[in-house]
Amino acid sequence: MRRSAFLLLALPVLPAAGAVDFAREIQPILAENCFHCHGPDDKDRKGGLRLDTRAGAVKGGKSELPSLVAGKPDESEIMLRVIATDEEEVMPPPKENKRLTPAQKDTLRRWIAEGAPYAGHWAFAAPVQAPLPAGPAHAVDALVGAKLPKAGLQASAPADDATLVRRLYLDVIGLPPAPADVDAFAAAVAKSGRPAAVDALVTQLLANERYGEKWARVWLDAARFADSNGFEKDLPREQWAWRDWVIGAYNRDLPYDQFLVEQIAGDLLPGATQDQIVATGFLRNGMINEEGAIIPEQFRIEGLFDRLDCVGKATLGLTLQCAQCHTHKFDPITHDEFFGLYAFLNNSYEAQSWVYTSEQQQQIGQIAKDLAAVDTKVREARPKWEEQLAAWETQLRERRARIAWTPLVALELASTSGLNHPTQAADGSIFTDGHPSTKGDIFVIAEPALAGATGLRLEALCHDDFPFRGPGRSRYGTWAVTELEVSVQLPGAAKWEKVPLQNATADFSEPLRGIEQEWSANFDKEQRRILGPVAYLIDSDNNTAWRADRGPGRRNTESVAVVQFAQPLSHPAGTKLKVLLRYHHSGDDNGRGNTMLGRCRLALTDTPDPKAEPVDYAAQLALDTPADRRSPAQLQAVFAAWRAAVPALKKFQTETDNLYKKYPAAKTTVLHLAERKPDDARGTRLLDRGAWDKPLHPVAPHVPAALHPLPADAPRNRLTLARWIADPRSPLTARVAVNRVWQSLFGTGLVETPEDFGTRTPVPLHLDLLDWLAVDFMARGWSQKHLLRTILTSAVYQQSSRAGPAQLERDPRNQFLARGPRFRAEAEVVRDLALSAAGLLHHKIGGPSVFPPVPENVLAYNFFKVTYWDVPKNEDRYRRSLYLFRKRSMPDPMLSAFDAPNGDAACVRRVRSNTPLAALTGLNEPIFVEAAQAFALRVWREGGATEAERIAYAYRLCTSRLPQPEETAAVARLLADTRERLRRGELKAGEIAFSEMTKPSDLPADATPADLAAWTVAGRILLNLDETLTKG
Repeated sequence: MRRSAFLLLALPVLPAAGAVDFAREIQPILAENCFHCHGPDDKDRKGGLRLDTRAGAVKGGKSELPSLVAGKPDESEIMLRVIATDEEEVMPPPKENKRLTPAQKDTLRRWIAEGAPYAGHWAFAAPVQAPLPAGPAHAVDALVGAKLPKAGLQASAPADDATLVRRLYLDVIGLPPAPADVDAFAAAVAKSGRPAAVDALVTQLLANERYGEKWARVWLDAARFADSNGFEKDLPREQWAWRDWVIGAYNRDLPYDQFLVEQIAGDLLPGATQDQIVATGFLRNGMINEEGAIIPEQFRIEGLFDRLDCVGKATLGLTLQCAQCHTHKFDPITHDEFFGLYAFLNNSYEAQSWVYTSEQQQQIGQIAKDLAAVDTKVREARPKWEEQLAAWETQLRERRARIAWTPLVALELASTSGLNHPTQAADGSIFTDGHPSTKGDIFVIAEPALAGATGLRLEALCHDDFPFRGPGRSRYGTWAVTELEVSVQLPGAAKWEKVPLQNATADFSEPLRGIEQEWSANFDKEQRRILGPVAYLIDSDNNTAWRADRGPGRRNTESVAVVQFAQPLSHPAGTKLKVLLRYHHSGDDNGRGNTMLGRCRLALTDTPDPKAEPVDYAAQLALDTPADRRSPAQLQAVFAAWRAAVPALKKFQTETDNLYKKYPAAKTTVLHLAERKPDDARGTRLLDRGAWDKPLHPVAPHVPAALHPLPADAPRNRLTLARWIADPRSPLTARVAVNRVWQSLFGTGLVETPEDFGTRTPVPLHLDLLDWLAVDFMARGWSQKHLLRTILTSAVYQQSSRAGPAQLERDPRNQFLARGPRFRAEAEVVRDLALSAAGLLHHKIGGPSVFPPVPENVLAYNFFKVTYWDVPKNEDRYRRSLYLFRKRSMPDPMLSAFDAPNGDAACVRRVRSNTPLAALTGLNEPIFVEAAQAFALRVWREGGATEAERIAYAYRLCTSRLPQPEETAAVARLLADTRERLRRGELKAGEIAFSEMTKPSDLPADATPADLAAWTVAGRILLNLDETLTKG
């Protein structure tokens, strides 16, 4: 029997009247079901048959049978295979458990009969704003309304005032309106009419700071934001500064194109500000593997794959990760093009920086001006300073040249902890990668020429991959070397012999001080840990260490130490040398109390009596660069070192030191990206099937040919990539952004698969609306506030969400938009609704994430002991859910029950579930119980004097409307039944009404514990009504 040449799987497609539309009816079938075996991927193409192009389909495959004969379905192999009944002939094969429906087969037959025309995929053509059909003046209403008669539908009546105002509040700021807000809207409608009242309310809400919080939450999903690193240890991270940047960007309506550029390449913008650098935290939000024994390069590459996946889904709506291992099976993205995009991101450091408050930034700016003024005074005091500086440079260069250093080339590098992975670069630098263990030794074994060696140099070198671009791996970018030991092993010997060390000098040493408390958590109390001069490096005392921390503003810079051997070495050729660097000055610090050097370099000299120059080592290194090619930082380092070295300028040095003592200490940090320097650029190679250890040919940064081209003269860096994504010529960027907003408002996007605008996605029913909004979005300066106003002021948005029998029969999923949106609120909004109704919600904006109550047994099952979970006992306990600490390996039980993602990967669409677990959470989770207790107090205090008044007020707090008579009666019965059960002793009032946060002392003078207990029970019910949790 003939073997299968292609595969067709079933995809429901409604037959169209008239000519078959390839893009809307045929391509979804081929893309979803054929391209996997017969699509763009030439390496895995089955039978030599390609169906994603017309030329390939007409040509046929290896069987030499005509797979597609235009106008002749009965001679087209594709049709014959689809209708075959023989199991060896039929497509799809029986093992796939798929069959085309009769309607699909008929559509395929009609298409071939009509000539089998192909057309390009709709999403890869730039959006065009077609003329609006006749009808309503509002574009959204005109485009939607034109389709309703053809579907046998008509628009629904407008939603009532209470429903609409609640919908607007939830959609714009993510919080419900207060009863007074509902009344104010009704009054505005009565006075000015609904259009004017809606317009005014939309203006008011868009100016509310809560707007940024609401819409930031949507972006945080796409950006896979979390407060921990994931994987085994899942240690906490400080990334909330980026989250706060997103909130601020939405509130100031940062144009969306700039919003994207700053997050992908803000650090590369001219004169990049702190905010623009913080913005690139978007690309660092992914997980970080800190397990022991990992291969750092493997997970660096995995992290890059994650970044590209996030960029693809969040900004382009493409499943780029499908081309990670091979050419995309469905979309025109080759394996090589995937790595072309990857190359834009591959040339970056994984940096970490301090984040200063605006006040601290002003203070730093003033200090910089004052420091410049001191330098000006130095130049005025020394009119010939340039000549004197040049002479000093010459003398220093000559002194340094007297000592010839030979870098150690390691034969073996290892860590006694087993968790660190030292490697050596081409320049001799030794990098300590992997998890920074609390304690450990790094040793280097080499086989240098030792005859006459007199000393060893240890350089502490900065690198942008380490915290704050420092040499160290502590959270300050600092380090502390407890001990340096040197040993030799003679040829053929088994034992190592220690080399006596007699003297150590350095360019800088701290004064003697005790170790900071944060580093001492892992030590016994009787143990002393002292930091101080370089002599501690070779004093054979594990309680002392050399550290060169110059303090804030000057902290992360290079340092050098030189250790003399007691006697010149005289060992024969073939003798091995071992240098051990001991780090015992680390602490617990939740697994990050590490003081290792991240980058260092070792070298030997045979110069007699070698010593380190007492000159800032960053300035010494700058001397290796000709003066006319030095960076501003290098020029300043050399000038500052000269100033410090001239005794007559001591008063100016003292003035400088005093200014640095005022340098502010930042309270938080952010993970971000920084472009690698030209002399440290990283090339990219295509990885065979995405395997990190199987590099093939080099790949230059480039973009998929199916999309708009790059500017020919633009540098191939992240900034160019960012601007390419945000280019108005992009067929995808604006559409994806508009679709995300529509999805948030209506529950389902105009494109129902926001993560995939590729060929498997059929032409949207409302493509004309999507394109009209996308073009308008770009034309109006990429303003999301304008986009929201456009949608919110439409009659389509303001319709009632009630569905009659005819609508449910003809359009059960509301695809034609004949009624308003109705769906359960997102997880965070569910919690915020309860807190808001209870009057507990704390409205502080920004700052560190707060820890929600979590059962002790949940915390106990973390692999790495959680010692930092400090649940607030004050108003911070009731902050908006946006600010809850997100631990990847321990998702918040409440948020998880309501389908919140945990941040492992980019999430551009939450899948809503409806399970008993969500209902049980809403009734029993501690915050909801506390909300019900506070709700009871609020209703009693504010709701009026009678039971009926309180019930009405309670309903308004929860649903924004007054209850119906039967609803009032039902709540009254519940209150009466609860009081009776309390009276009989079946329930205990204190256990129901009071808790750690609501105490008997809070009881109003005119209420009894039984009153509050009854209302707490009622509150638990009202706060969990479908209507309370649903945006209707």
